[in-house]
Amino acid sequence: MTPTAATQQPEGPTGSQHLFMRVVLGALTALLAVNLYTGAPLFAIWVGSRVQNGTQLTMGTVAVVIGTLIASVFALVWMLTRVEAAYKVLTNQPTKRRVSPWLRSMRGERDEEEHRRPLTGFEKVLTGAVVVAVVLFEIWFFFFSGSPIG
Repeated sequence: MTPTAATQQPEGPTGSQHLFMRVVLGALTALLAVNLYTGAPLFAIWVGSRVQNGTQLTMGTVAVVIGTLIASVFALVWMLTRVEAAYKVLTNQPTKRRVSPWLRSMRGERDEEEHRRPLTGFEKVLTGAVVVAVVLFEIWFFFFSGSPIG
């Protein structure tokens, strides 16, 4: 080791930078996940309202709304996969593909403990976003939506 090599800063992020990047990627994951079921449909409806002429709904407008929804959801899912890949690289998680349980060979069964692994931060944020959405929907439905029966 040369004297200058001993005084050089290590390559890569430091502890605080590493934590900051993990928080940023987690926040970005939450933002994208929430927009997947709120922002994309609202954006599609807004685009449809700009295409609509008058008050009579047309099939062309419906097609525009559906097409916009498909494109925006595809874009959000693509961005979520890119954020997940960045999170895995940042946290040094393995990036190999996992085989779904129903696609595994029955001959290759192993102990259940071997297949268990803790949730990653990315998966925790996605799960949290879905749980919060379901709880908020249930609160609205049971307490604020009113009765549909006269």
